[in-house]
Amino acid sequence: MPRTLFDQELERLGRDLSAMGRLVDKIMQGTIKCLKTMDIGLARTIFPRDAEINSMEKNIEQNCMNLLALQQPLAGDLRIITSTLKIITDMERISDQCADICEILSTVPRIASLTPSSQMLKMFEKAREMTAGALDAYIRRDAEAARAVCLADDEIDSLFSSAVLELCGRIGSHPSAVPENVDFMFIAKYIERMGDHATNIAEWAIFVQTGVHPNLNDTAAPEE
Repeated sequence: MPRTLFDQELERLGRDLSAMGRLVDKIMQGTIKCLKTMDIGLARTIFPRDAEINSMEKNIEQNCMNLLALQQPLAGDLRIITSTLKIITDMERISDQCADICEILSTVPRIASLTPSSQMLKMFEKAREMTAGALDAYIRRDAEAARAVCLADDEIDSLFSSAVLELCGRIGSHPSAVPENVDFMFIAKYIERMGDHATNIAEWAIFVQTGVHPNLNDTAAPEE
C-alpha cells in the first residue's frame, strides 16, 4: 500500500472513530433523558441502538487489522492504530452500559414510579462530558486536555458514594421499594464505570501524543 493511500486510510480511521463517538454521545444523551423522565417507551427505543455501535466497532477493528497487514507502520502509525483499537472497546462498553440501564428501566416492575438519585443524574452528565472531552482530546492530539478530563473521574467517584448513601437511606425508609432501589444501585455503578472508560480513552489520547501510556484510573499508581 503506497504511503499516501496509507495516510488517507489513517484519516478515514479518525473519521470513523469520530462518527462512533457521536453515536455513543447520542445514546448517552437519550439514556440520561430516560432517567430524568422515567420514559420507559424511550428506553425501549435506545436499547437496540447498541447493535449499531457493535457493528461500528467491528468495522473499525477490521480496518485497523487491514492497515497492520498491508503496510509496515511507523512507530507513530502503530500508536494511532493501537489506541484506536483500545478506544473503540471502551466506547462499545459505554454503549453496553447505557443499554443495560435502558433494559432495567424497560423491564423492572414499578421502577417507573420511583425517581433516580439526584447524584446519579449529576454523575451521568459528568460521565458524558468526560467521554466527549476525552475523544475530542484524542482527535486533536491534546495530551493536556486529556489529563484535565481524567481529573473529573474523582468527582464521579465522589458522586457515586453519595448516590449509594442516598439509595441506602431510601431502602431504610421504604422497605417495600428495596428491589427497585437496588436496581438503581446497579444503574449508579454502570454510570461510575462510564467514567472509568472515559478515563481510559483519555489515557490513550495521552499515549498517541507522547508514546507513554499512564494509569490514571488509579491516582496512586505511577505512570508507566
